[in-house]
Amino acid sequence: MSTSRITTHVLDATTGRPAAGVAVELYVRAGDGWSSIATGATDADGRISTLGPDEPASGEYRLRFDTGAYFRARGAETFYPEVVLTVLVADDGRHVHAPLLLSPFAYSTYRGS
Repeated sequence: MSTSRITTHVLDATTGRPAAGVAVELYVRAGDGWSSIATGATDADGRISTLGPDEPASGEYRLRFDTGAYFRARGAETFYPEVVLTVLVADDGRHVHAPLLLSPFAYSTYRGS
């Protein structure tokens, strides 16, 4: 599969390294709810570049990160067992990159390139 139009990158702020093995699920808004369309896990560089359709329709998408399992596997507690980011994919063909900077008690995100 080629690089998806929707990608993510997770960095572990507690170690200063990529967060490998974080499970991520991609959803698309379907009426009043959400429909799961893809799953994956971050690679050794903390990235997922093949998540979801290559050319998703415009609309709302949701990335759900299983941060609880990631921290449990490292013997660390966390306040956030999951992080959910909702993004808008416009009908402009631009790449949508939603990075996540993660620690056990805080996280941040931004529109990447």
